[in-house]
Amino acid sequence: MRFPENFLWGGATAANQCEGAWNEDGKGLSTVDVIPYGEDRMKVNRGQMKMLECDEAHSYPAHKAVDFYHHYKEDIALMGEMGFKCFRLSISWTRILPDGDDEIPNQKGIDFYRSVFEECKKYGIEPLVTIDHFDTPIELIKKYGGWKDRRMIDAFLHYCEILFENYKDLVRYWITFNEINMLLHMPFMGAGILYEEGEDKDQVNYTAAHYELVASAKAVKMAHQMMPQAMVGCMLAAGQFYPYTSNPDDIYKGMEADKDNYFFIDVQARGEYPVWAWKRMEKAGVSIDCTKEDLEALKEGVVDFVSFSYYCSRCTSADPEIVKNHARGNAVFAAVVNPYLKASEWGWQIDPLGLRITMNILYDRYRKPLFIVENGFGAVDTVESDGSIHDPYRIAYMREHIRAMRDAVNEDGIPLLGYTCWGCIDLVSASTGEMKKRYGQIYVDADDEGNGTFNRYRKDSFYWYKKVIESNGEDLD
Repeated sequence: MRFPENFLWGGATAANQCEGAWNEDGKGLSTVDVIPYGEDRMKVNRGQMKMLECDEAHSYPAHKAVDFYHHYKEDIALMGEMGFKCFRLSISWTRILPDGDDEIPNQKGIDFYRSVFEECKKYGIEPLVTIDHFDTPIELIKKYGGWKDRRMIDAFLHYCEILFENYKDLVRYWITFNEINMLLHMPFMGAGILYEEGEDKDQVNYTAAHYELVASAKAVKMAHQMMPQAMVGCMLAAGQFYPYTSNPDDIYKGMEADKDNYFFIDVQARGEYPVWAWKRMEKAGVSIDCTKEDLEALKEGVVDFVSFSYYCSRCTSADPEIVKNHARGNAVFAAVVNPYLKASEWGWQIDPLGLRITMNILYDRYRKPLFIVENGFGAVDTVESDGSIHDPYRIAYMREHIRAMRDAVNEDGIPLLGYTCWGCIDLVSASTGEMKKRYGQIYVDADDEGNGTFNRYRKDSFYWYKKVIESNGEDLD
């Protein structure tokens, strides 16, 4: 009941949730820099409230985040102490290209990430780099309207070429877009989309999705040409939709809900749109700008692995009364409460077996190696008087999910490249902007308003996860 000897244990972060230094060393303005904390956050995330610059009426968590930009050597040393084999992180597009499509990159940005990757290598940690993690340059939104416009493809490929050229000697594993299916749920955060009055949202969303998919495919092909040893993956926010009952209407509703996730990965992993996607767009009155060259590019740019985030499963019903009276969950994926599952204080239902189910479905569907690149438990942590942080709830969550993952590998034969738990160091929540919703094994002394010493502390889960990695997943006690 062990994992392969080369299994990539580690943790995951995102530049926009941990780096801070939002306007230092030439960095340009990005979507997350203008997404505020508080009641307007989801309005901005969903493209319902226009905000392309910062104002004094709001606070912006990403401006400081946990200041990884100035603490990265200390943070990577702690990851090395835990025994990480892999560190998933993202690159800030506007730290490399401040306006998103500058001809010449920002050298200070180039140097920063090279230093980060070299620091990882010093501890034997393999970088897993997400090229675009909810990070559209504001200047490209002003110029093109974000991913509504085909010209974003060339801007993205220019950015990719700079990354591949500068880091091909240090990075083998890449992901094109983080949780690409989130475009349908939080279009501004996912693709820099703002809806104009009278604009058909379905038309805008599917057009942007198509351009991202073509950009991803062309980036995969470019990576393989420039870095023959590289592996490039796609990523989705996963978690099955269970039918609320055995009523066939509920089962069909669950299947339809899952298609929102599969839509993107079907294209990235298979190289073409599924037949039902064309029908779905036709029914919605959507006609995407899809050329013959696009279709060829999608076939030529199939990914090498399928990575995904998994926090919980979801439940749905065809009965509007059940949905109306029993829908709960996180701010992004509201779902019918599953009576068989417990939930976190943020309403995320805890379902370790759901991870094993998801792994089986994804591998059966795509027949490509899987990579779990986000999984974790958000909770309020308390620092004791002696500086210790006891988080048995996080250890319990991780233990059961790693056990389910281990069963999928050993009993079901699922090929799994690695596991990077989300927020290995505390960071700002993407959905709520909170710091108090903590995921890490490393505690950062900062609050929701960005106040604190920013000192780092080891939680109990730090020592537990270190033991898990040392035993290659065999010792979960």
